[in-house]
Amino acid sequence: MDIVEALSARRGTTCFVGAGGKKTTMATLAGRLDRAVVTATVRIPLFDSWVERVTVTDDPRAAAESTDDRPLGVVPERERDDRYRGYDLETVDDLAALAEPVLVKADGARMRRFKAPSDREPQLPSTASTVVPIASVRVVGELLDDDRVHRVDRVAALTDREPGDPIQPADVARVLVSEEGGRKDVPDDATVVPLLNMVDDDDLEATAREVAAEIHEQADVPRVVLTEMRAENPLVDVV
Repeated sequence: MDIVEALSARRGTTCFVGAGGKKTTMATLAGRLDRAVVTATVRIPLFDSWVERVTVTDDPRAAAESTDDRPLGVVPERERDDRYRGYDLETVDDLAALAEPVLVKADGARMRRFKAPSDREPQLPSTASTVVPIASVRVVGELLDDDRVHRVDRVAALTDREPGDPIQPADVARVLVSEEGGRKDVPDDATVVPLLNMVDDDDLEATAREVAAEIHEQADVPRVVLTEMRAENPLVDVV
């Protein structure tokens, strides 16, 4: 199994939520798929460096159908020098008519490694076939604070921790599979595949396996994917 198969990204619409590796995961998949369209339903930092071309358009489906450039980025507007805006959900739903994979950034994390969604997140299209909730395994043992975690209060509420407490494997698992966390607003027919990123040594792999075991205890998911997305071979294991 390769990383594309592990994340069920070879076809359909794959959406990425959470923190600690959304953009690197999307870039990794875009580089390994024969054809892919990359977009977002929220703000997304510039990603021109890892697609063939970014097209700013109000009609992304027509733009994708009119060119063979792949991977192709489609966005509605460049908001600032460092980021694009995302599309409304209906526009991204329309991309499902393309007979090729669509990769969608569906929430934000402000460069943190762990998060829980706000009331307005995630922004998941109804056509999502796979949703990938992501966390960095490096947060385990770190403190639940603003330096590491986006929306500390929401994570604390989901895990029954207090701000400043050490983050435990069960806490990461709980947030990733909670219906108020990584599984929030997931369409009924979508597959959820949790991803634990930054598994770059033996100790972190052991920790990731603890989190994965907790995930399987807490929720019915087909697999948990362990990765180091910056490595040449990003797939560490599937458990």
